[in-house]
Amino acid sequence: MSPGEAVALLAGGLTAGAVNAIAGGGSLITFPLLVALGQPGVAANVTNALSVAPGYAASAVGSRPDLVGQGRRILTILPAIVAGTLCGSGILLVTPHEVFDIVVPFLLLAAALMMAFQDRLRNLTGNPANRPALIHLTVFGCGLYGGYFNAAMGILLIAILGLVLDEPLRRLSALKNVFSAVVGTTTVLIYSIFGPVDWAFVAVLAPATMIGGYVGARVARRLPAKVLRWIIVGFTTAVATALLAR
Repeated sequence: MSPGEAVALLAGGLTAGAVNAIAGGGSLITFPLLVALGQPGVAANVTNALSVAPGYAASAVGSRPDLVGQGRRILTILPAIVAGTLCGSGILLVTPHEVFDIVVPFLLLAAALMMAFQDRLRNLTGNPANRPALIHLTVFGCGLYGGYFNAAMGILLIAILGLVLDEPLRRLSALKNVFSAVVGTTTVLIYSIFGPVDWAFVAVLAPATMIGGYVGARVARRLPAKVLRWIIVGFTTAVATALLAR
């Protein structure tokens, strides 16, 4: 690894960690960066997943004030997201990811639309908090996505959680950080054993995402809900448009 590559990885990791904490989607910075530095697709995906996992954990720590009173909810939903992550990781390791690359931009646009029209969609769906099966199913789907591709998982999580839980956006963002950390920990266990990991890149990226994640979580707590929502929508739409234009 050259000094220039190390600097690029540090800058990318800091930015991605902050973006993950504030809006989700930081892996859409680090994954293309790893590919640009010569990593094959699956290796870049696996290396990226391990690199951003510590940043998710740091974001969760930085979100602690907004997690007060959500411990029971987290423990209840935890098995669903772990199961989804295990399934997604297994699919990644045994199948090519080219088809999913085609689907990703459309998933991102769907997430952006869900965030933009969250209140109207919630009115249409009623009070989903009374339907725990729906909550578990949607969180399982996010875990499946996160275990398979990881990039923009936080965006999908916060969009889905906003539909199925009646909570302020800051508390949903904190919950998203916890579940992202769970997905990250699960993928670390799977990919470190079975995946083609470039540990040198992980050693540079992981500390950078931790610092960026903690700082980003502190910033997110101070942003008004409307500002935070439209940052997420704008960032998601821009990334999806860029991916469609490739």
